[in-house]
Amino acid sequence: MARTVGIGYQDFAKVRQEHIFYVDKTNFIREWWEGKDEVTLITRPRRFGKTLNLNMLEKFFSVQYAGQEALFQGLSIWEDEKYRDLQGTYPVIFISFADVKETTYIQARKKICRIIKALYNKFDFLVESNLLNKSEQEDFLHISVDMEDNEASYSLKALSDFLSRYYGKKVIILLDEYDTPMQEAYVNGYWDELVSFTRNMFNAAFKTNPYLERAVMTGITRISKESIFSDLNNLEVVTATSEKYADCFGFDESEVFAALDEYGLSAKKQEVKAWYDGFRFGRRTDLYNPWSILNYLDKKQIGTYWVNSSSNSLAGKLIREGSKEIKQVMETLLAGKTVTAEIDEQIVYDHLKKKRNAIWSLLLASGYLKAVHVEFAEQTGRTYYELKLTNKEVKIMFDSMIRDWFSEAEETYNGFIRALFLDDVEAMNDYINKVAAAVFSYFDVGRNPSEEEPERFYHGFVLGLMVELSGRYVLTSNRESGFGRYDVMLEPLNPETDAGIIMEFKVFRPRTEKSLEDTAEAALKQIEKKKYEMALTAKGIPKENIKMYGFAFCGKQVLIKKRETGTDDRL
Repeated sequence: MARTVGIGYQDFAKVRQEHIFYVDKTNFIREWWEGKDEVTLITRPRRFGKTLNLNMLEKFFSVQYAGQEALFQGLSIWEDEKYRDLQGTYPVIFISFADVKETTYIQARKKICRIIKALYNKFDFLVESNLLNKSEQEDFLHISVDMEDNEASYSLKALSDFLSRYYGKKVIILLDEYDTPMQEAYVNGYWDELVSFTRNMFNAAFKTNPYLERAVMTGITRISKESIFSDLNNLEVVTATSEKYADCFGFDESEVFAALDEYGLSAKKQEVKAWYDGFRFGRRTDLYNPWSILNYLDKKQIGTYWVNSSSNSLAGKLIREGSKEIKQVMETLLAGKTVTAEIDEQIVYDHLKKKRNAIWSLLLASGYLKAVHVEFAEQTGRTYYELKLTNKEVKIMFDSMIRDWFSEAEETYNGFIRALFLDDVEAMNDYINKVAAAVFSYFDVGRNPSEEEPERFYHGFVLGLMVELSGRYVLTSNRESGFGRYDVMLEPLNPETDAGIIMEFKVFRPRTEKSLEDTAEAALKQIEKKKYEMALTAKGIPKENIKMYGFAFCGKQVLIKKRETGTDDRL
């Protein structure tokens, strides 16, 4: 009989006691312990079992779970007698920042202090012991939501001291989702204050802590050392491209296929693979996110489970408000192709809008992209990553995200698409101006008004076309540097029913053009002069079945002209 599929379980003991479906990852215990790294930071995308694995470490090592051998019986770790003797022999501090999602620094700081206070409450038996002197007892009881910065920064180190004295052993510290507060700080504008607060706490707990045996921190991103880890030269960082622990998080294909067999879904293996395969850790390929697989086993139907399990707002905001180059890269990725970029896997949040490739570092760490190939250039010391969208589920997420960009003008935008199919240029002009008026500023990031830097809207508009027309057309673009030329070619998947389409975008230049009419006409002449239609005729599309449109932009005002064979008039 198949085991019960439980969605959202993060307590290892509960999973084992209630016989919930579980893939044995206890080899992580052995691999981590024998690695002997003092402080380990492991980054993995969300919903990849980070919390469950840390909870497993707690249940295995914590003295509070001594005698709980039944939790591990039948699992790989219990086959090794040496590890049976280790179970339940260390004081363990387990702390999670998963719920620190406040919009202000004051509230975030209070939330962290509240979490520490709850941790102290868990060990309040220390106050009643004869171990602490009067001053230490007062310090213990003084831990509160409103404690001073110096008390908060020292609190984990102090608790380590108390526990190590009580049990006669150094402590293991497990910190889950360390970077959740940092991402919220970046989004909500209190990055500098929180960096200072957490840096001092991490330094005391993980660097200058003589009572620390070992520690594990988990998160999605590897925040730059200069931000919060400046003093932690004892930190072993394990990212998605590292070889360590490559099979300890997520499910590999053999585990997924075995699960499908168990639940009578053997015939669905290739469908599941097409949707959910694609994650890579180190050299391990064919990895799956557990969240999608568990939901599929439970509901027995395909769905966008992982990408819809949390907000993708930061990724969407960075792409939407990003430069034209960012949108051009997204075009390539959405077309199923790879892009190569120089990447530093350290996330410097302050650089997300400044540094050229910072966004790709974030998307790689978050699981939206996979590294198909990584190459280190010894002469320059730079690392280059060949990147691709992870799988079909991620592709659908980005399609949906781009559609949402135009949700404010959805009816109008759809009207433009219909007018394009009907070759109704007057209606195209009406609709495109309404779309621009509604969403133009939505693509702007603030420093430069959209009127001065309009490419964000134009390239976002092209991404929208790419998504909306994907069932009927293949969109390709041919670019030069700058915005002097931006060609859009739509190759019909069925040339017998749909025409080929060429679009040329140009910005009105008052020094050389008198009106938008001149700009649109210049766009059409460029199409003709450079014979762009040859890319379509070479694929067997008759010239008379190719439509050419010139788009002229001046701020939010747009004019579209079409070149009819042998004519020069706008319809």
